[in-house]
Amino acid sequence: MGHVYPDILAPSLLAGDHGNLLESARLVKNLGLEWLHVDIMDGHFVPNLTFGPETVAALDRELRLFYDVHLMLERPDQFIDAFADAGADAITVHVEPGYPIAETLKRIRELELFAGISLKPATPAETLLPFLGQVDMVLVMTVEPGFGGQSFLPGMLSKIETVAQWRRARGLEYRIEVDGGINEKNAALCREAGADTFVAGTSFFAAADKPAFIRAIQGDAPENLTE
Repeated sequence: MGHVYPDILAPSLLAGDHGNLLESARLVKNLGLEWLHVDIMDGHFVPNLTFGPETVAALDRELRLFYDVHLMLERPDQFIDAFADAGADAITVHVEPGYPIAETLKRIRELELFAGISLKPATPAETLLPFLGQVDMVLVMTVEPGFGGQSFLPGMLSKIETVAQWRRARGLEYRIEVDGGINEKNAALCREAGADTFVAGTSFFAAADKPAFIRAIQGDAPENLTE
């Protein structure tokens, strides 16, 4: 199945060196990549705590990247402006918690940011339908969110296909992002299903040959790379 955008690799800061997040982000930049995925977890919606707006602000002061912020929060609507002020370029919220989703997506776009909607593996794809016209990206979680290093769930490929079918049928232009256990092999399966944006954490930072990893995911590694 085709897709409408060039492929993008967005390394996940969650799998970087938490003792030196700036150097992990700088590695991404030096490899010629533009996106950095930042997982924000509140210990309620998912069973883990990670970063806050100041983490994004500190990185943004030092390093210009496209900060792809994924809010795994019970009340993401309460933090949109804070992350926008911190330097987020994209903000993705989840469909599951009880908060004003449509109004939250509207606010993200009012701030001229990339608006995304995401869902957990057990959540039916149909829950996204009311919001597809309001988003620039759909994030299909391919593991249960909360912790890095999990194994990819192949059953999510059919969900990616469904979201891609809706994109074509409705004439929409949202990106389809996948996050969770992504590596060179299953990224190809996700691409075939319709994904075009790939979050990779453990596999990216552990790759011995990162330019080769980049080529495998997005098909082109910039020349003259430095690590």
